[in-house]
Amino acid sequence: MIIRNGRVFQEDKTFIKKDLYLENGRIVESPDGLTDRSEIDAEGLMVLPGLIDVHSHGAVGHDFSDGDMEGLKKILAYEYAHGVTSYCPTSMTIEKEELRRIFREMGGFAREQDGGPESSLSHVAGINMEGPFLDVSKKGAHRAECIMPPDVAFFRECNEACGNLIRLVTLAPNAEGAIEFTRQLHEEVAISLGHSATDYDTAKKALEAGANHVTHLFNAMQPLGHRAPGLIGAASEDEHCMAELICDGIHVHESMVRAAFKLFPGRIVLISDSMRATGMENGTYDLGGQQVTVNGKLATLADGTIAGSATNLFDCMRTAVSFGIPMGEAIAAATMNPARSIGIYEEAGSLVLGKRGDVLLTNEKLELVRVIRGHC
Repeated sequence: MIIRNGRVFQEDKTFIKKDLYLENGRIVESPDGLTDRSEIDAEGLMVLPGLIDVHSHGAVGHDFSDGDMEGLKKILAYEYAHGVTSYCPTSMTIEKEELRRIFREMGGFAREQDGGPESSLSHVAGINMEGPFLDVSKKGAHRAECIMPPDVAFFRECNEACGNLIRLVTLAPNAEGAIEFTRQLHEEVAISLGHSATDYDTAKKALEAGANHVTHLFNAMQPLGHRAPGLIGAASEDEHCMAELICDGIHVHESMVRAAFKLFPGRIVLISDSMRATGMENGTYDLGGQQVTVNGKLATLADGTIAGSATNLFDCMRTAVSFGIPMGEAIAAATMNPARSIGIYEEAGSLVLGKRGDVLLTNEKLELVRVIRGHC
């Protein structure tokens, strides 16, 4: 396939007008030897890498924690249609046996899922294990009765059950045993700090032990204080630490979105944190065993707690731009940065030779025109 005349997004966050060549779902150097010589005229369009959502629970009436792989296919189809070509289904804090079951199901699904360039599903990039190693005081929409101390053996059991697909695990650094958990596992999985009332010193210890990620910055953590900088302050000082940000216009004020990009230069990872109501009508839905009411993009528990989002990553990226984030920075935060954060940058996240040909065509207003899927 040849994509002609488009403005192709570069790793330095600029655009260059050039042709892009795809062979067997991969980016190649020239049109020589292409077996598929079909052409797409991208004149007037931007050519972007496919988006990568590393934190999303579900969409279109389905949730990963249902353990229903047919439902997961519908989530992946929705995500693909909205420009997300790599996706980390994200678990909630639920019963241990249910987590085991879901991860076992996921292991078999992932081995059979990739249908090649002709598929209309997002690639499964791995699993995000958001619970159960959280701080009850900052549980958000997670179930308090299912929260447990960090447990290396249980994590490894879950990871083995799914074929070592877990890319991220959320950890409250102030939980008993959290620092030792981090020391033992940071080379096996990206450890994300969040859902925690941790102070600065404890967060810093976790980062020094190997944590390198923050779960939905600003949400479910202590605010950044001038005498108590907490997790936000500690993570902002660690140049290796990436920070997720839900940019739906509800979870984080636009001023703080701009501040986040300054606090974490080149390290913001836009996420949707979407739940099953995404792509659905207003109403009442389930999230990890709790009832959530959705009105527009706002999803809340009965006590008013915000419970995940009802938007997708593509819309979050556009919202970031509308808040004044430079377009190149916003695109990188939805493509390159998440790829780096979960260790798949050699495969996806940018449009360079040899990488998977996950490509989006958009107009100058960042309105999606077409999605093209590469091959694992």
